[in-house]
Amino acid sequence: MSNLEREAVPSPCGGRGFVVTEPVRELLSPRHVKLGESSEVRRLLPNLGRRMVGAWCFVDHYGPDDIADEPGMQVPPHPHMGLQTVSWLHEGEVLHRDSTGSLQMIRPRELGLMTSGRAISHSEESPRSHARFLHGAQLWVALPDGHRHTEPRFEHHADLPVVTAPGIEATLILGDLDGATSPGTAYTPIVGADLALTRGADVRLPLEPDFEYAVLSMSGEAHVDGVPVLPGSMLYLGCGRDELPLRAESDAGLMLLGGEPFAEELIMFWNWIGRTQEEIEQARRGWMEGSRFGEVKGYDGDPLPAPELPATPLKPRGRVR
Repeated sequence: MSNLEREAVPSPCGGRGFVVTEPVRELLSPRHVKLGESSEVRRLLPNLGRRMVGAWCFVDHYGPDDIADEPGMQVPPHPHMGLQTVSWLHEGEVLHRDSTGSLQMIRPRELGLMTSGRAISHSEESPRSHARFLHGAQLWVALPDGHRHTEPRFEHHADLPVVTAPGIEATLILGDLDGATSPGTAYTPIVGADLALTRGADVRLPLEPDFEYAVLSMSGEAHVDGVPVLPGSMLYLGCGRDELPLRAESDAGLMLLGGEPFAEELIMFWNWIGRTQEEIEQARRGWMEGSRFGEVKGYDGDPLPAPELPATPLKPRGRVR
């Protein structure tokens, strides 16, 4: 999914100077962002004071939206570089098209993973005949310097590992969890998992002490390390944990996001991640001139224009404002 804000601002992120090296409980409230004329998302990352969790650098939660009489998701062709996009649904379908020629319908609990590398463009849309409800999350993963110029590619994984215990079912989206490994390509030590808890569940999830973690609430009533986390909010947990207590007051859906703290400092502007202002300027010029990001064939509509660059210089900075 694109960042469709027309007044885009640079987001300094990355660097280990502000990594919390011990367990914390930092509840992040979402920022409500309009996507197009009718859709709204809750943006959890980047957040005021908290820019990344491991290599996870962008998190939007949307729905459940009743789109029975609406067009649903309609995101025109737009560019990406320096990152991976992770499309994750609980309800509905999204049709993905990109400039490598990929055309794929993504359904609930199937992984749509796009590695932009040096340059890619894509569109996302609800099919004309679609389910009544649309509910999901769109996430970005920053690529480390050694892989950010890789060739673009798209992966679709309908069959993902599932880790189960009484009261919980964890579908592994990316990385490793409790001995299971996702088939999705990862470029940093990372984990992303969808957690389905049944009412009354009281479990402890194994974690890596060297990772930092956050938990996004998708639905239901759950307590994460004793903190109630409502749908559309996210609890940042810091590092230094080897397990995470979870308790469900009702059937609940959570997303566990974590990874080794990302060492590099980044500039994130619109849908691009770079290291210097010149890289962002070149990306914008390449997109507006149609010379770099390829063509998304088959989408009925015009591509998104890039926002203007700010008057102040773009500088890579640390993980917080």
